[in-house]
Amino acid sequence: MRRNIPKVDKVLEWPGVKAFLEQYPRPVVITAVRETLDQVRSELLGGEATTETLAEESVTQRIAIALETTNTPGLRRVINGTGVVLHTNLGRAPLAESLRDTMLDAAFGYSSLEFNLETGARGSRAVHVEKLLCSLTGAEAAVVVNNNAAAVLLALSSLARNKEVVVSRGELVEIGGSFRIPEVMEQSGAILREVGATNRTHPRDYRAAISEKTALLLKVHTSNFAVVGFTTEVSTEELVTIGREVSLPTMVDAGSGTLVNLSSCGLAGEKTVQEYLEAGADLVTFSGDKLLGGPQAGIIVGKRSFLEPMKKHPLLRALRLDKVTLATLEGTLRLYRDEREALQRIPTLRMLTESAENLAARAAKAVRRMRRVLPASVSLVRSKGYSQVGGGTFPLLEIPTTLISVSVDGLSPQQLEQRLRKRALPILGRISKGVFVLDMRTLSDNDILDIIAALKPITAPS
Repeated sequence: MRRNIPKVDKVLEWPGVKAFLEQYPRPVVITAVRETLDQVRSELLGGEATTETLAEESVTQRIAIALETTNTPGLRRVINGTGVVLHTNLGRAPLAESLRDTMLDAAFGYSSLEFNLETGARGSRAVHVEKLLCSLTGAEAAVVVNNNAAAVLLALSSLARNKEVVVSRGELVEIGGSFRIPEVMEQSGAILREVGATNRTHPRDYRAAISEKTALLLKVHTSNFAVVGFTTEVSTEELVTIGREVSLPTMVDAGSGTLVNLSSCGLAGEKTVQEYLEAGADLVTFSGDKLLGGPQAGIIVGKRSFLEPMKKHPLLRALRLDKVTLATLEGTLRLYRDEREALQRIPTLRMLTESAENLAARAAKAVRRMRRVLPASVSLVRSKGYSQVGGGTFPLLEIPTTLISVSVDGLSPQQLEQRLRKRALPILGRISKGVFVLDMRTLSDNDILDIIAALKPITAPS
């Protein structure tokens, strides 16, 4: 059968493939043909192919799929029905719709990135967001880099290179992508000085570890895990007191970082950046694309005397933000000047604070819309469930939500999940208790039309 595999030149003469040459560049079509023939050859060797596999129509169809895949961007929009608001794999925080024009202007034109329009001289790219950050947090100065790991790296490199940094063993976290605090400290040139135990650390542990080699006291938000039971930790206020006794700065890696107290919305236990600074922290680092609801960024706020050296540090150029990210970060921060506006217009905050009652009402409306147009083979059932914050934030918190269970006659939940995931506009949900579900918390009302369009053509496999 392997002898029957056609040559590339012969396949290029097939009418169906000739049509592809009118749509795609010739090198792209040749690559698709070769890849398809290689797949056919592998299937033959593995005993998986039949005579139909070598048929002109079958091979042409596979070439068409290969070309379509090649022409589809790998990084593209998806519909998030997973219920995880800050889904790291899906790009974390979606930006506010009001920033669309801001992003386009920054990307497709020239901008005042490093140009002072008042003086006509060169300016600083940090100035666009520093004033806003200081105004919103009460900090004396601010520095922005490309993510929170970079913020920690820059701060430690600037303040503690070849010096010791004292941190509790219970706070030596590893988050997604194998990012570990000890390894970042090592890269910065700082020397880790662990104190306490995994579950209990006391003020006396810090005091006993301080020596002439100590440069900094560090407190790290545990982000994506929680230690419960027989536990004790040193508060920011206590750590600041210890630092001031021996004239050492205190740094807090706040992780997600929020500028709004979300306790009244049922999201208790997450301190704001302002609260860390009010507690006396000399500098605080946090992310831009988590609870802040902005683009990926690392933000450092705090005392001017500690941040000014960072602005001159060689690492800053390697870690700096691009113009589009700066523009969207500035736009996001501007929304925080009115907290009510931030809660309404920043998608992350809006999704996290939406009430269970409103979600139930939106789910009921969505199901009614879908039932009017979908065939009887598609079953839709509403039920109560729980969403997650994600992004290493509130690891134990489950937020009440409404789920829409979707089933299609003749398809298993796994088959349905796969078909929806592999669309040009992928629709992502989760399988819960043996059923494929979509969580209304991370779905917009506009997503329902796309979900209907995806479910309409789905039929059971023959």
